[in-house]
Amino acid sequence: MSAQKPASWAYSEDFIAETEVIAKARARSEDLGCAPVMPGAGAVLRLLAATVNAHAVVEVGTGAGVSGLWLMAGMPSDGILTTIDVEAEHQRAARAAYAAAGIASQRTRVITGRALDVLPRLTDSAYDMVVIDADKAEYPLYVEQALRLLRSGGVLVLDNMLWNDKIADPATRDEITTTLRDLGKDLRDNEALLPALLPVGDGVLAAVKR
Repeated sequence: MSAQKPASWAYSEDFIAETEVIAKARARSEDLGCAPVMPGAGAVLRLLAATVNAHAVVEVGTGAGVSGLWLMAGMPSDGILTTIDVEAEHQRAARAAYAAAGIASQRTRVITGRALDVLPRLTDSAYDMVVIDADKAEYPLYVEQALRLLRSGGVLVLDNMLWNDKIADPATRDEITTTLRDLGKDLRDNEALLPALLPVGDGVLAAVKR
C-alpha cells in the first residue's frame, strides 16, 4: 500500500459532508454503544437508493437512525423504510432522528424484534433494496431472506464486509471473520447477482439481483 492510500481513504470518507441531523444521530449512536455506518458508506446508501428509485427498503439493524437518514435522503418522497432492530432504545433514538430531519412518520415502519423472526413475514420480491448491518454471525441467514425479498433489479447491501481489515488477512480465521469472508465469496460467485465490494467505510458489499 502506498503512503497516500490512507489519506485518500480519509479524504473520500469526508467527501460528502453529513447533515447536522445525521451528525447528531451519530453522536447518539456512540452514546448508546451501537456502531453506525461511516460517512462514506452512508453516501453509498444514499446513492444506491436514488439509483434504483427505491420506494420500498428493508433495513436490518436500525441503530440510532444514521443509515436510515442516509437511505431516506436518496429515496423518493413517498418511499417507505422498514427498519428492524432488537433494541427498542436504539429505535426510539432513530425515531427522534427521523422526526428531527422532517421525515413524515408514515414513511417509516420501525419494527422491534429479531430480524430472523420479522423477515419471513415480509412479502416476496416486494422490495427495491435490502440493507444489512446487524449481528454479523447471522449475516448468511439475513442474506437468504433478503434475496427472497428483493425484486429483480433490486439491490442487496451489506456493511462491515472488510471487518476492520480482517477479511483481507488470510491468517485471521476467527469465527466472525471467516463467516463474513466466506459469505462475500459466496455472493461474488452467485450467478443470480452482480456484486461489487467497495472499500468505503468498513467495506460495503453491494449486489444487484438479476
